[in-house]
Amino acid sequence: MLRVPKYWREIPYRYRLIGSKCKKCGKIYFPPKQRCRVCGSKELETINLPRQGRLITYTVVRSPPSGYEKYAPYIVGIVELEGGVRILSQIVDCDPTEITTGMEVEAAFRRVIEQGEAGAIEYGYKFRPIIRP
Repeated sequence: MLRVPKYWREIPYRYRLIGSKCKKCGKIYFPPKQRCRVCGSKELETINLPRQGRLITYTVVRSPPSGYEKYAPYIVGIVELEGGVRILSQIVDCDPTEITTGMEVEAAFRRVIEQGEAGAIEYGYKFRPIIRP
């Protein structure tokens, strides 16, 4: 069930790649943290993360969990952004036979979930290959 107040609070995080950076040691986190796990500082600032990175590893989901059958097969991977932050994300706009580790990818904002047939559509980030001419 969609909780409207929670959904509206999360909008900045759904439509931008927002992380946090420790002011003392420089460690960057995604999702944002309240305390640095490296030095223990509570002095973290909100930052916009880069939208480009490379695919570290991936898997093709052919037997999805209940409710996601219509999306199979789909790709889920770990993307390392410029600066070293790693994000787990769905990889879109490519055939599972065309994907390779190390490929360059960029954030794309797409439909993530639909709350029933007539419900609200929630959007969020996914990554897609960067096509170079």
